[in-house]
Amino acid sequence: MTNLRAFWDRCFEDLEVSQPPPCAFDELRARYSEPHRAYHTLQHLDECFALFETARPLMKEPGVVAVTLFYHDAIYDTHRSDNEEKSADLAEAMLDEYCALSHETSAQIRDAILATKHNVRPTPGDCEAVVDIDLSILGALPARFDEYETQVRREYAWVSDDDFRTGRTKILREFVARQPLYRADLFKVQFEARARDNLMRSLRALEAR
Repeated sequence: MTNLRAFWDRCFEDLEVSQPPPCAFDELRARYSEPHRAYHTLQHLDECFALFETARPLMKEPGVVAVTLFYHDAIYDTHRSDNEEKSADLAEAMLDEYCALSHETSAQIRDAILATKHNVRPTPGDCEAVVDIDLSILGALPARFDEYETQVRREYAWVSDDDFRTGRTKILREFVARQPLYRADLFKVQFEARARDNLMRSLRALEAR
C-alpha cells in the first residue's frame, strides 16, 4: 500500500501553493470509500500512486498529475455521464478555496481530469501520463484484471446482463482499437502486451455468455 497522505502533501509542495486543511483530504477519502463503489475506490488510487514515482520523470508538472489523480474519480455515479466534469468542478472549488492556484494551472488540472473520460486521445504531456496511469489496470496481472472486471460489474449491478454485455463489449473494443493503447514507452513496455491479452480474454468471455 502506498502512503496516499504523503503523496497528497507532496503534490501541493510541487505546486508551490498552500496546503489545504485536513478536511479536504478526509472528504476525498470518504468519497472514494462510498458503498456503491467497487473499483473506483481507494484501491484504485493506491494502484495509481504505486506507479506515480516511476512515471514522475515523464511529467512536466508532477503536482498537476497528482491532484488530477486524486480527483479524477472523486465524483462517481454509474447513473450519470458527467462524473469527470463534476470531479473537475470539485477539484477547482477546493483549489480555489484553499490554495490560490493560478487559473492556468487549475485549467490544466481540469483538462487532465476530463481526459480520463477516455473518449478522445489525451493531449501530449501530463494528460498522457494521467491517462496511462489510469489505464494501467488493463495491463495488470490476469488475476487482478479479472478482479477489476468483477468490480466494474458490481458498480453496474443495476444494469441488465444483456445491456451490460453490450456496453462493456463496446468499451473494451474501443480500447483494443487504440494503436498503441499506452503513449509513454515506459507503459508500453510494462503493460501493452498484457493489456491486449486481458482485453481479448474479457471480450471472449463476454461474447460467450
